[in-house]
Amino acid sequence: MRRLTAIPMALVLAGTGTAVAPTALAAAPPPPAVVQCPTGWGSLPRDLAADNLRPLTDVRTGQHACYDRIVLDVPGTSPAHPAGYHLRYVTSVVQEGSGEPVPVGGGAILDIVVVAPAYDPATGATTYPGHPGAPLPGVDLTGYRTLRDARYAGSFEGRTQLALGLRARLPYRVFQLDDRLVIDIAHTWQAALTVR
Repeated sequence: MRRLTAIPMALVLAGTGTAVAPTALAAAPPPPAVVQCPTGWGSLPRDLAADNLRPLTDVRTGQHACYDRIVLDVPGTSPAHPAGYHLRYVTSVVQEGSGEPVPVGGGAILDIVVVAPAYDPATGATTYPGHPGAPLPGVDLTGYRTLRDARYAGSFEGRTQLALGLRARLPYRVFQLDDRLVIDIAHTWQAALTVR
């Protein structure tokens, strides 16, 4: 009785000795998804008065289907005890206190002032290592749809100033979570986005 052996699934091109694996049929890509984005944010100034003077410790960014996000870590703040802030679109940014200009790239500039010093009010020790006019430490905006630039403008009299360079003047929202202030800037003014 003759024994059968398994033959590998490959074709040998005649006369070349080269094995070629059969190609699988390519699956059709899934259809694009339509995402319903939050609406009603607007682009007017936002202000919140608060006397919760906790230091800023970090700034992070993230990407979402409908918006880009910047998170300001302010430990000890919460929705019940928020960090105060002043946000507005501006044509140029100057440092609070010194009046020095801060160059910011992008088609629009969002000026952010948070009532949270970049130092410990009790000791004066630095809690956030930003340098006036420089990009935000550790923030890489490569591939972001809305954020183009993020600069540190300084910390003066218990307030820290940041500047975001955006693709265009777009709607945004700001809200407080435990230990962090969150700012979302929409990719578009439209409510629905097609995502591939």
